[in-house]
Amino acid sequence: MSKLTHIDETGRARMVDVSDKAATVREAVAEGFVRMSAATLDLALAGEGRKGDVRAVAEIAGVMAAKQTSSLIPMCHPLALSKVEVRVEPAEGGLAVTARVKTTGPTGVEMEALTAVSVACLTLYDMLKAAEKGMVIEAVRLVSKTGGKSGDWSA
Repeated sequence: MSKLTHIDETGRARMVDVSDKAATVREAVAEGFVRMSAATLDLALAGEGRKGDVRAVAEIAGVMAAKQTSSLIPMCHPLALSKVEVRVEPAEGGLAVTARVKTTGPTGVEMEALTAVSVACLTLYDMLKAAEKGMVIEAVRLVSKTGGKSGDWSA
């Protein structure tokens, strides 16, 4: 097992020092899913909910969340994001959420992509809960990441 970078030699939590790392182009893709009934999915796709177009609002919420990741996750670095794209698309049994985040810098954007997906899924739940409280947010995961010292990775 590799050493945990956010824990120092004495076991204390720390923010990793990235000042000596090269700035490289980095990108991460994450996904998640909100499982719901066919009736709730139809309501979401109609774009006429009482709170507005639920897919559009969730996509905007995901972008906003990616930009706030360092305020939410204690050891994350604030990053200048060059791209955040969040998509909410219909899929069998619910709505699939995908986030693609990009930067040029000394550390990756995996947490930003995961945060974008998580908040987009939570926003979908919030906007549709009047129709169905039993929706399930599931399968939030990193799909791929590129750049940096550790190189490229995909699920």
